[in-house]
Amino acid sequence: MWLSGHFAAATAIGLLLSVVSFLLFTGTQRKVVYNRLTPWLSTAKRSRRSSSAKTPPRSVSPERKPPGNVPPSVEHRDLFPPWRRDALLLAAHSSPFARKNELPGAFIDTPDRIFQESLIPLATDYRTCTSPSSTYTPMGISLSEVAALGDFPDYAELSGVPLPSPYSAFKIESALPRPYRPFRWTYHQTMSLNKMETDWWLELEKNFAETIKERKELFAKYGKMVLDWLPGSELACKELMEMALQFLCARYPQYFSLSYSEQEGHVFHNGILRNETVVKDIHPLLVLLENVPEDFGIMLRNPEDGYYYLRAGVLCSSLGWNLGTKIGMQLKEIHGPIPDYKEKMEFSMDRYFAKLPTARPIQRGSWGLEIDKPLFMPPGDPHESYRDYQLDPAQLPLSRIHLRVDWQTLRRLPLSGAIIFNFKALFTPVEDFREEPHIPRLLSHILRNGPKNIMEYKNTWHVEHVVLPALDRWAGEQEERGLVEKGWEVGTLEETPFFRGWKE
Repeated sequence: MWLSGHFAAATAIGLLLSVVSFLLFTGTQRKVVYNRLTPWLSTAKRSRRSSSAKTPPRSVSPERKPPGNVPPSVEHRDLFPPWRRDALLLAAHSSPFARKNELPGAFIDTPDRIFQESLIPLATDYRTCTSPSSTYTPMGISLSEVAALGDFPDYAELSGVPLPSPYSAFKIESALPRPYRPFRWTYHQTMSLNKMETDWWLELEKNFAETIKERKELFAKYGKMVLDWLPGSELACKELMEMALQFLCARYPQYFSLSYSEQEGHVFHNGILRNETVVKDIHPLLVLLENVPEDFGIMLRNPEDGYYYLRAGVLCSSLGWNLGTKIGMQLKEIHGPIPDYKEKMEFSMDRYFAKLPTARPIQRGSWGLEIDKPLFMPPGDPHESYRDYQLDPAQLPLSRIHLRVDWQTLRRLPLSGAIIFNFKALFTPVEDFREEPHIPRLLSHILRNGPKNIMEYKNTWHVEHVVLPALDRWAGEQEERGLVEKGWEVGTLEETPFFRGWKE
């Protein structure tokens, strides 16, 4: 009894001292401590015992619960992503060009109100800021600290996302993309987000050189419809480019490397294309265009309202839209045409963007059925007319119809706080489905029974008269051959986004 009483008293005194110490911090210091504790608190919350009650718990204030997707009252401009200031010094020690003595550490002595007033404006170039030591990114990092880290800092340490494992067995001349089949049933409009496989952020395949060539030709022809940047995006563009090159060098060291000299600065060596890029000589997005066969959209937080806007990108694979029609838009404006977005997803997506940690990148896939392999379709493109009618089957053999998957990732950059939307377009002949267990039955079920508004948005009608009979035939064959059990109840596959036996 005596021990337990004294233990309780000691615990109470310790808790009181902790609270007093916490209250003595500035608002910004308290935010740093809170951000450090958030992962632990989340884990503790998840570990609580679940109720065994059969009826759901009552809401504390059921009459105040917002209906549907209507957001509760909140000042969105007060929402910030979790900070990782404690990683600054760690990154400095592993970053050869960092000036360690100019990085003060985890805490910043700036009250919340002053901090918000000191955020870099949306359209301001970080390089021309007149007071870098007292101007901050949304990540709580001053522009002086950004400069002190130097070029190509340790982004793995800064973000909490490790560099990929070297893929030493990879051979570009025979590499195939993984067979993404992001089909789900029941099929409805959700974010459908999964933890990103960090080794596969940027995935190369044997058409690397041809794809880079095609993308450069698209830029030469369409200019700002596929590549552009607005003022204020300079730090995010540089940061993204450096992270992408670091990834390629770590994942595919047999093909890529970085060197440095006093005269030229950093030089990126591309062993597949057999060329070199002096990084400082061209805009970061042009470095990506010439070396990375994937699309990137850069979303920046506007300190005036806390929402995210598309401010830069290299987007060579868009169908029905393009960078020129979307740049400068807020997240909800970009997704305006998507069915159910406003009602079911707008509030959730805005909150998700506001709070996404750097260490938790995600991935998802979208899909459609296309005639041939359209990569980029600007307004008025002749290929667009294919969607308005059904070709005679004699003019539309199965060999012309392809599944197009846009495999997407979403991640936050650790310095600028920008959200990077990245995707690659992959085409697969629908004839391949014949040997893929469950895929014919699953896809035919979605095409026939998916929600009308979503299927109309996908616009697969123009090929369904040819595809559906083939899918039904292949589904029957798979049952007869024992690839699929008879009477299989259609549902999302356990192997999603792939299919059983895909590695074989």
